Amino acid sequence: MFQARLNTSLGSLRCTFEGDRLVGLHFERRRRAATGAPASPALRHALNEIRAYLEGKRREIAVPCEPRGGTPFQRRVWAATRAIPYGEVRGYGWIAAHIGAPGAARAVGQALARNPLPLLIPCHRVVAAGGKLGGFTGGLPLKRKLLQLEGALDRRGALHRDTSGRED
Repeated sequence: MFQARLNTSLGSLRCTFEGDRLVGLHFERRRRAATGAPASPALRHALNEIRAYLEGKRREIAVPCEPRGGTPFQRRVWAATRAIPYGEVRGYGWIAAHIGAPGAARAVGQALARNPLPLLIPCHRVVAAGGKLGGFTGGLPLKRKLLQLEGALDRRGALHRDTSGRED
């Protein structure tokens, strides 16, 4: 297992790798010193992908990843969340219905709170009923910044278009 810290304009991230696979991504509340560049070209590529995404230069992070753990329900929530397109949002209730568990919106929120790979499993794209932001493991200010980066929120913090209840 290898850990690297990446400092970006949006804050510090701790990235955990097993081999060449990203298995954990954690937003740190306080900026910390970045680690040196990893020796593996695959790991350097992964860190560069994450940095480019956070700088608005990429719409997706194309790195091998594998979320560790999770219940079958959590893994279904994470899979549905991973399918939300860049710049769009979906509601907790939409995810619950999409995975065959209507009425489980709160459980969806709890599953997303345990998401080991935010950004790759883009839980920042999941909002509460009525377009309210809901929660985010990195904090609401970071969620706002990520949604603004993707063009889903305007500068005032309002959704450009509410796709939270979209029927797909």
